[in-house]
Amino acid sequence: MIQFMRRKDSLQTWYWMFVLAVAFGMTTVTVQTGWQSSLYAQGKKDKAAKAEEAPAEEEAAPAEGEEAPAEEKPAAAAPPQPGRSYLMWIIVASGPFGACIAVESFVLVALISMNFMAFRRENFLPAALIESFEQKINARDYQGAYETAKANDSYLGKVLTAGMARLSKGQEEAMAGMAEAGDEESMYLEHKMSYLGLIVATAPMLGLLGTVQGMIDSFRVIAESETSPKPKELAEGIMTALVTTMEGLVVAIPAIFAFGLFKNKIGKLQFEVGMVSEGLMGKLFASAKKPATGAAPASATSAAPANPST
Repeated sequence: MIQFMRRKDSLQTWYWMFVLAVAFGMTTVTVQTGWQSSLYAQGKKDKAAKAEEAPAEEEAAPAEGEEAPAEEKPAAAAPPQPGRSYLMWIIVASGPFGACIAVESFVLVALISMNFMAFRRENFLPAALIESFEQKINARDYQGAYETAKANDSYLGKVLTAGMARLSKGQEEAMAGMAEAGDEESMYLEHKMSYLGLIVATAPMLGLLGTVQGMIDSFRVIAESETSPKPKELAEGIMTALVTTMEGLVVAIPAIFAFGLFKNKIGKLQFEVGMVSEGLMGKLFASAKKPATGAAPASATSAAPANPST
């Protein structure tokens, strides 16, 4: 039942992620198309303005034999307009692909915070559970030990619960049940880590996509220009290419570090859970084999619930 619920939650999570990805992709394409259309329209307006200025300059030129008009005094230079701030410059250069990378950066911060809280040692090996479980074993209260492990939602609690549910079938079956529970928990943790891996893979690709788009814009300026284009006209596309590449790397590099650190931490904690759980089950079987002093206690195998799924 627990496996079915987890599988259902996983399917729902992937379903909503797919819906959000499709909606986000459609929004990105729409914004990108509108942005390109506005740039193209602005380029046509600039060309039309230049074409209108050229005849006006020809008409203003003096005919042959006529005296040139007296030179007018140059008008006072207009005060220089303040330039864009560095932040605004980056935002404008980023474009829609930079917006996608910005969204991934917020998701990355949320995932790192959530995984940092979830992968604490207390969620894998709670000291209170170990101490209480050992006390129950020493007191030969095997049913109480089972209830203690079942009431704890930690990694160790789930592994011990799965092992004790098969005590009636022998020690080998109990160890096999613990191994199966450990594999299930490992798959669940890998599923959570896969979201970080997704950002590691997609952030540089979005940056590369912005790089290609910026170079396309620059070459389009060259192709549509009748004369040699000005460096300022080419700089916009090159700026987009470089900025989006930088943003993709800025998001991907911390994600790579976080992915590696969390993976190593999970591996270490899983190893410790395996060692501690095997040690506790070994103590349980050793305690069950010892002769009881006084009244005969319940055996370890008889403490297992008749129907573990209930």
